[in-house]
Amino acid sequence: MFTIRPATPDDRAALYRICLETADSGADATNLYRDPLLVGHIYAGPYLTFAPEFTFVLEDGGGEVCGYVLGVADTAAFEERLEREWWPRLREQDRDSAHLPAQERTPDERLTHLIHHPRRADPAVLAAFPSHLHIDLLPRGQGGGHGRRMMNRLFTALREAGSPGVHLGVGTRNVRAQGFYRHLGFRELAQTNGGITMGLRL
Repeated sequence: MFTIRPATPDDRAALYRICLETADSGADATNLYRDPLLVGHIYAGPYLTFAPEFTFVLEDGGGEVCGYVLGVADTAAFEERLEREWWPRLREQDRDSAHLPAQERTPDERLTHLIHHPRRADPAVLAAFPSHLHIDLLPRGQGGGHGRRMMNRLFTALREAGSPGVHLGVGTRNVRAQGFYRHLGFRELAQTNGGITMGLRL
């Protein structure tokens, strides 16, 4: 009874909720953040806004969204667009926490630091894997091959856009997700700051 469909602007609240409920290495991070929208502002909202053609949701039998996969074909161009059109408004809402030592920042302050100083993809990775993606499923949407079907839906869209490869980031603690990606054919490209970058040729 699960279906995959293109996301619409009406799905924004669902994407933000799922993003938060999977933000702790796949587990619910609701209790970690005072501002429940911060995670979604970074990892969900900009994709629905600027790359809806690469944003898909999973609906359960009751029509409720319980997962998403989203990405972009050209990561470098996407990062430049966010710098012009997405981050400035958010920077006005939350002050930069750069004045605090990294180890003293709260979870919210770590995210606001990312808003003021967003990570940029490694050009060496982009040379072969210019696209990137995020996928998150709530527990009821996991299993049954839904994750694989969602990824294949996005892979098809990226191939049709002319992309030769896609990369993603996964936490070193999220062993389950790493296994899933490897099963799809992703291979490890680099490790930095508690995360692993993996890539797949399309």
